[in-house]
Parts: sequence; C-alpha cells; structure tokens
Amino acid sequence: MERTAVYPGSFDPITVGHLDVIERAARLFDRVIVAVMHNPAKKGCFPVAERLRLIEAATAHLPGVTVDAWDGLLAEYVQRTGAACVVRGLRGVADYESEQNMAQVNALLLPGLETVFLTARPEHGCVSSSVVREAASFGADISAFVPAAIAEDVRAHFGLNEAAQTISGGGVENDQA
Repeated sequence: MERTAVYPGSFDPITVGHLDVIERAARLFDRVIVAVMHNPAKKGCFPVAERLRLIEAATAHLPGVTVDAWDGLLAEYVQRTGAACVVRGLRGVADYESEQNMAQVNALLLPGLETVFLTARPEHGCVSSSVVREAASFGADISAFVPAAIAEDVRAHFGLNEAAQTISGGGVENDQA
C-alpha cells in the first residue's frame, strides 16, 4: 500500500528549509504532495500558479513528489487525496506550539489524521518565506535562502539580477551603474 503524505503551506516562495523538509519526507513516504494552501490571513506575494511552478522546479529531482493547490480545509484535502498523514516542519518552539494546535484541530476534523513533525536543520532555522521576501525587496543576496533552481526566478520577481545584489556598508551597491 502506497504511503502518501501531504506537506501543506503557502510556500510564498519555497525556501531551502521547505525543500529540506520535502526531501526528508520523500525518503519516509512513497508519495509527498506539496499542497499550496490558501490562507485568508495572508496576502500572497507570488501568484499561486507561480508558486506551483517554483515548487515543481525546486523538486524536479524528487520522483515521488507532486505539487497541487487547495482552497479549503486541510483535513478535507487529506481525505480527498487519501493521504496517510500531514508533514510539517518546525523551526523552533514557537512553531511547535502553533503546529501542535493545528494538528489537534485537524485530528478533530478528520479522526485518525496524524501529523509528522520534521525539525529544521540548524542552518535553516532562521529561513522563512517572509525573510526571503523582505531581503529580496531590499536587493539582498537570497541565494542562501532559496533553492538554486529558482533563485533567479525569485530575483526576477523582485526586479533584481545577480549582479545587482551586493550589500556593502549598510546600503546596496548596484554593480551595473
């Protein structure tokens, strides 16, 4: 029997931390569905179609990984896909508290639904999509924060190119000037 896990999130954009969780989950499960979920509390920076494309590019090397989008409850999506569990990444204690609460709610909505937590590697503990968006919006080098396969796409989204991303003395130097 195929073991399927759903890894939900906004992935706005996908980060090296997200990719690490996906790669690790792909070793644990036969199939991992990376589900771009709609969060009404968040205004997206990247359109959903673009997020799907970026995730597909970042995970192209992982044969058991598929990408999808869902605009409803996670428990409904898990039931619809027949997944065995939900995978969530944890960067620290604050993540654990909110993720534990969500896992309990999802288990009440879909009795028997399990959530598997994968802790972030230390080098990814400070990386989040909001950090990527903020750094990129100021022209910082984001190559350590996003998968190499999508770094240029993310830079282009913010109107940046690789040559223009040097931070020096508290300001941004444009090497093309």
